Amino acid sequence: MGDILKQAQMMQSKMESIQKELGNKRVETSVGGGMVKIAADGQQNILDIKISLEIVEPEEAGMLQDLLLAGVQEAIKRSRELAAKEMSALTGGMNLPGVGALPPRHQGKIN
Repeated sequence: MGDILKQAQMMQSKMESIQKELGNKRVETSVGGGMVKIAADGQQNILDIKISLEIVEPEEAGMLQDLLLAGVQEAIKRSRELAAKEMSALTGGMNLPGVGALPPRHQGKIN
């Protein structure tokens, strides 16, 4: 029984380390032939949204990018909160690191 507990503690420590490392990694994607570019970190936080001036008025681009970034970040936050709540109900409130932040089933193509 002690070996199982030791393995669980090692796994928890490794999961925490990986979560921290993921925060320092970055992925980027583009859609519309590069007209919209989005960057995220490995913890599924959206870091940046860029919209080509070819598809939006130059004076409105900054505000639109900021609004999209805020909206996407809020949607992801709410999704994570929902997942954490549902997983907490399943695990009986046990604190299992990483369980509330399950990755989405389908992720877009990453360039």
